[in-house]
Amino acid sequence: MGSHCIDCAKAARPDVNTRVKLASSRVLAPVTFGLIGINVAVFVLMGLADPAAFRGSITEWHANLGLSKAILEGRVINWDGTGVIPPDQWYRLVTSGFIHFGFFHVGMNMLLLYQLGMLLERALGSGRTAAVYFASLLAGSLGVIIVDGGGLTGGASGAVFGLMACAAVGLHRRGVNVFSTGIGTTLVLNLVLTFTISGISVGGHVGGAIGGAICGWVLLAPTWRPFPRWMSWATPAAIAVLSVATTVMLVV
Repeated sequence: MGSHCIDCAKAARPDVNTRVKLASSRVLAPVTFGLIGINVAVFVLMGLADPAAFRGSITEWHANLGLSKAILEGRVINWDGTGVIPPDQWYRLVTSGFIHFGFFHVGMNMLLLYQLGMLLERALGSGRTAAVYFASLLAGSLGVIIVDGGGLTGGASGAVFGLMACAAVGLHRRGVNVFSTGIGTTLVLNLVLTFTISGISVGGHVGGAIGGAICGWVLLAPTWRPFPRWMSWATPAAIAVLSVATTVMLVV
């Protein structure tokens, strides 16, 4: 068993500043908590405007903020039936990532966002975590346009899949077995559910995962083989721009 004298134990303790930093490290994730706050706030506002949103039903808010290729092309009738929705509402590429269909949908996405965001924001910093999140969101929106052209889609799962894939690739790049951490199993399980359960956006999940994986390959490269620092910003920016540009080319 061994022993450790009291004086030795005191000497081995971190100084006060280090202990304070470690004790407060759980709250040093403003982007993660900010994104969760926005998603929850939008969900509550949608439910207050129409309680059917709490039950998972499609409401006018979903129709105004959700995404599908048919909507962007102007081939869908307005919620009130007065005419088609105007085409080229590109804001939906982003707003669709902040709407949810019922408590279970938003709850599961926010739980994963919390777990992954806390992990990545400490490793990447707040700015780069936000960059990966929105790059994955837009890559997921592109996936929706490619694969799920007809149905109305929404939710943070494309961006969350991107964070999950980013973390998995980063661990692999640093020589860690992702299946020993739980992230690999969670990613595989969610991909299996994506392809086996109807009503789940395959394109959104896969597109987000691909965007996040590319970000993880660059941003979480091993310290002994790093990429230039500018690439940690250029990579998510390039994915976001390419995703939007490709979406526009597929729709227009």
